[in-house]
Amino acid sequence: MSDSPAYQVLARKYRPETFADLVGQDAMVRTLKNAFAADRIAQAFIMTGIRGTGKTTTARIIAKGMNCIGPDGTGGPTTEPCGVCEHCRAIMEGRHVDVMEMDAASRTGVGDIREIIDSVHYRAASARYKIYIIDEVHMLSTSAFNALLKTLEEPPAHVKFIFATTEIRKVPVTVLSRCQRFDLRRIEPEDMIGLLRKIATAEHAEIADDALALITRAAEGSARDATSLLDQAISHGAGETSADQVRAMLGLADRGRVLDLMDMILHGDAAGALTELGAQYAEGADPMAVLRDLAEITHWVSVVKITPEAAEDPTIGPDERARGLAMAEALPMRVLSRMWQMLLKALEEVAAAPNAMMAAEMAIIRLTHVADLPAPEELLRKLQDTPPPMPGGPMGGGGPGGGMGDAGTRGWQAPAVGAGAAPVAARGSAGGGPTALLAGDVAEALSRYPTFDHVIELIRTNRDVKLLVEVEIGVRLVSYQPGRIEFTPSDAAPADLAQRLGTKLQSWTGNRWAVIVTGEGTAETIAEKRDAAEIALREKATEHPLVQAVLARFPKAQIAQIRTPEQIAAEVAQEALPEVEDEWDPFEDG
Repeated sequence: MSDSPAYQVLARKYRPETFADLVGQDAMVRTLKNAFAADRIAQAFIMTGIRGTGKTTTARIIAKGMNCIGPDGTGGPTTEPCGVCEHCRAIMEGRHVDVMEMDAASRTGVGDIREIIDSVHYRAASARYKIYIIDEVHMLSTSAFNALLKTLEEPPAHVKFIFATTEIRKVPVTVLSRCQRFDLRRIEPEDMIGLLRKIATAEHAEIADDALALITRAAEGSARDATSLLDQAISHGAGETSADQVRAMLGLADRGRVLDLMDMILHGDAAGALTELGAQYAEGADPMAVLRDLAEITHWVSVVKITPEAAEDPTIGPDERARGLAMAEALPMRVLSRMWQMLLKALEEVAAAPNAMMAAEMAIIRLTHVADLPAPEELLRKLQDTPPPMPGGPMGGGGPGGGMGDAGTRGWQAPAVGAGAAPVAARGSAGGGPTALLAGDVAEALSRYPTFDHVIELIRTNRDVKLLVEVEIGVRLVSYQPGRIEFTPSDAAPADLAQRLGTKLQSWTGNRWAVIVTGEGTAETIAEKRDAAEIALREKATEHPLVQAVLARFPKAQIAQIRTPEQIAAEVAQEALPEVEDEWDPFEDG
């Protein structure tokens, strides 16, 4: 029978035992040291952060520090526990009778908390403090939190609570307000690489620097994940671990080859990009991982373009850094943003597709196709350089549904031409009267509607869409004065329009209206005026050289919409938040 000790995973073997061993949490350690030195140790702590940053480990170190008595048995609370006294050893081995650990993920009910509440009144059996460590505290039920509140607010002097959670937002504010909070940060790449190198050296394992960089990137700031991956990588390498072995272990593609793939996509080389994707797939790369790497590189290059110092990431190799800087300088932000959005969509499709490789290939084809499209400013420049068409040439129009003919310009709209372009229809300056007026001086009441435009606005205010449309298409106005409308009906006017208009106006204003039909009117209806203005504006837009260039290049194109400067200004004014004036000042009266 072998006497050799049982193998212990690196994540447990190298778990920090003192605050000095904690990596990347300097702010928290400094605060705790000051609190211990000033003898201002909180009754309850809560540790929050992503997985593997040391929340539970920190809780145990605090427990050791509060109960440590030193090698000679005379020591007091300290941030540098000795690790050799009976309390330090028992807490480190998880067997101390006065330090109780509870996993709230499996014990969520109020009954579990009742056990704690009932036991807090008894003094510690052997240690200085009775300490309760509750992991994943956000998993407790509402009733369990409520039961804990009173004890948290007024705990006995010999009791301390230490909570740990990855979901701080799920912890009630009433609990948070009674705890001293510490946010454990993601481990910075430099610190993580240093930690992994230290462990690898202690284990007499040879592992390449770029392999450590890959592990660090995959761990995403979690020391436990990084240590577990290092453990796996050392076993995978059997003595000497290279970046290729770690890449194969993680199912990643070579970053250099991902950059090659990105180059092919940006140059529109669909065949080359598909061949490269197929080669990476044949060597074991996951299609989802390849697209994720493309998205990560796109994001990194975008950030480098804005802040060049981001290129100094220690997890990025020198060759990759040089290529990234070159891309950041050459690629417009618009191209990078478009690629990012398309890759996000592609990742969703690959995750849902029955065949991930097929979905990835379709995404690559789509990306290379878009890469060939001209940039908007380039398209605009080409159109401006295009000579106007000969008289009688195509001026647009096309049949129903005729698009712009090219994916790069399908959404293009003709600009408004001239600052003096007229709005679609004139409106009165006033906003119409209220929905009903009290009976009184008729002349004064009807003076609220000095023009027919005010009547139109009144109909619109009362949201009678049917009547509004019938008036706009059916009334040829002969004469108007407040309280009296004389009109000739158009062919589209319903027979009872005059009667219904008079009834509605009386209902809304509280006064009788004379609505008279005559055969003498030849004026245009509101709809005819609006259509004439629209036609005139469209003809004016069509005369613009840039619009003519578009229509010459894309014969089936149509002018989809024209917005005048006045319309744009009105939309902006409508969307702007109104200024709020204080109606009452509490300090006005002194």
